[in-house]
Amino acid sequence: MASMKEINLRIKSISGTRQITKAMELVAISKLSRARERIDRTRPFYTELYSALSDVAAAVSPLDTGYCRSSEIKKTCLVIIAGDRGLAGGYNSNVFRFSDEIIGEKSVCVLPIGKRALEHFERRGYEIVADDYPSVEDIDVGDCYEISRLLCKMFLDGEFDELRCIYTNFVTMLGQEPAELRLLPLDKSLLSDGAASGFTLVEPGAGAVFNSIIPDTVAGLIWGAVCESFASELASRRTAMESATSNADDIIADLRLKYNKARKSSITQQITEIVSGAQAED
Repeated sequence: MASMKEINLRIKSISGTRQITKAMELVAISKLSRARERIDRTRPFYTELYSALSDVAAAVSPLDTGYCRSSEIKKTCLVIIAGDRGLAGGYNSNVFRFSDEIIGEKSVCVLPIGKRALEHFERRGYEIVADDYPSVEDIDVGDCYEISRLLCKMFLDGEFDELRCIYTNFVTMLGQEPAELRLLPLDKSLLSDGAASGFTLVEPGAGAVFNSIIPDTVAGLIWGAVCESFASELASRRTAMESATSNADDIIADLRLKYNKARKSSITQQITEIVSGAQAED
């Protein structure tokens, strides 16, 4: 009977855990639907912005802007986007492993976005540019513009020589891949390849317009990376919670089988004792 009681308590415990994992799975599915819609809505903006940047870049000399400077990379700034919480499979660990590969022996400073990213790089003693963005879910376009203005100013002031963003690219519901995006300095040859042919008149001047557009472009790219990363985190959490719920179902089924066997054995033993007692009286 003690064995049956222990099994019954374990079934109740795992059933409670299953309810939590199932609820987290449903929440992730609901949020993921909105996150994917946000990605679809924002992509056209970046496409048009990059097209305009390409048109202007065709008329700009690298000497007209500090954003296209070519110099030795002595220090790199990394915008690293991770999750706000755990229970998302290997999402956060994959980002950090990929970041470690990118960093290597480089001299870097980090602007972390997400609670896990902030905790990870603070614990490892990296130089933190800003710690004002501990929640990926709460980041909006305005925050991305603040980040962009801060980093563009630091780049022009020579506080670092390169700006990169590390995030997770949303490929499919079952596949998310860590990715790297170089933000600064701009490769003018790549921009010019996509520029429209023909004459483009730029007022008040190509250099002034170019310098004005760059912070918006960087903000847009960071916002796109945030959207991709948040959707990837939700997809990873949905998959992890679905797997956890399925495992809980398997464990509960196995425990119920053991409970039924123990109950059958107990009933058989009781019947045997009753029959034996009756025969002894005769």
